[in-house]
Amino acid sequence: MVSSLIDIAQQTRQASQSLASMPTDVKNGAIAAIARSLNDSAAEILAANRADCLSAQALGISPSLFARLKLDEVKLASAIAGMEEVIRLPDPVGIVQLHRQLDTHLVLQRITCPLGVLGVIFEARPDAVMQITSLAIKSGNGVILKGGVEATQSCQALVLAIQRGLAQTNIDPKVIQLLTSREETLALLTLHDDVNLIIPRGSNSFVQFVQQNTSIPVLGHADGICHLYVDRAADIEQAVAIAVDSKVQYPSACNAIETLLVHGEIAPLFLPRLATALQLHGVELRLDKVGFSLLQGGGWQLKLAEESDWATEYGDLILAIRVVDSLEAALTHIQVYGSRHTEAIVTQDSQAAAIFRDRVDASGVFHNCSTRFADGFRYGFGAEVGISTQTLPPRGPVGLEGLVTYKYHLTGQGQVVSTYSGANAQPFHHRDL
Repeated sequence: MVSSLIDIAQQTRQASQSLASMPTDVKNGAIAAIARSLNDSAAEILAANRADCLSAQALGISPSLFARLKLDEVKLASAIAGMEEVIRLPDPVGIVQLHRQLDTHLVLQRITCPLGVLGVIFEARPDAVMQITSLAIKSGNGVILKGGVEATQSCQALVLAIQRGLAQTNIDPKVIQLLTSREETLALLTLHDDVNLIIPRGSNSFVQFVQQNTSIPVLGHADGICHLYVDRAADIEQAVAIAVDSKVQYPSACNAIETLLVHGEIAPLFLPRLATALQLHGVELRLDKVGFSLLQGGGWQLKLAEESDWATEYGDLILAIRVVDSLEAALTHIQVYGSRHTEAIVTQDSQAAAIFRDRVDASGVFHNCSTRFADGFRYGFGAEVGISTQTLPPRGPVGLEGLVTYKYHLTGQGQVVSTYSGANAQPFHHRDL
């Protein structure tokens, strides 16, 4: 099995090397052909997904994972629209980042180029297949996809449609490959000679497993513990709307809030309004003692929070709430429990917002808006391959710019280093062109 997987990886690498030199119009034409093929295959794809959903429900899949697995007409159309948006984005390959004359007729350039082959492993999320495919092709990369067992039929239908689309172009369909067995996941993580980057998308434990079992660079995030801090200078109606959207709009998303922090001065007015709004959506509230005392007896669904609640990514209609006595206390809580994903503040105090933005260590720091905006499509990237919470770039939703690296090109006319060494060394010009 490992030898056959090596063959697949080498086929993908060979196809990606050809893709790397393709002009922009050819790559855009390929993405358009894939989009057409996906539209033509919509009934087949949705039928495969319904079969996956039925099997997953029979096995007791969690509600949050089921939400990621389900692919309906709207979700499919949105994913295809995201692919078409990638066509309109600038080509990230071949960009001259540095153009410098070291000496007469000795010219240095730094030029962007594809990474090579991406290994993308994900739980459920069949829509990820389409996002990743469009970004990989536009950035000149091959990709080996490994979906969760719960999404096998969906992924097979999607990749078949994608390869049918590529077959109508000058790009080798082997540039996109799909693995289907659990054993192949571990084997993929060992292919450090043929795979340049691993991108895991899934639960905390899943991403940590990938990070701990490969020597290939990993782009991703293990936790999605996002916070919303409602400052004492917040507009209450605005804060309620933002909190509800950040929790309820898609609770299984990694950019949904798991903990809400509220300043003690505004908590008596804000918390009852929030609890009423969240109750309409069936959200369970887990509050610290101060917050619990403010809402106790109001008929809301409440629990006293435990220490573990501050460190939990629920992916569900559960919200932990802590009352804090200052902006500083909110920042300290986020520093201890945050996952460097997305953090938000609601306040009309511009100075408090500036302090929050400067002090919070996260890939996204928002002011007076929902954390759910942390998304490649909403940022105008067309799609994303994942969200990275690492400090080094790429960070946050990763689109095309995160899938290229660069090479230094140096062109001369017979120059040698000895000319520029020793007592009579010729000086460099180092003049930017």
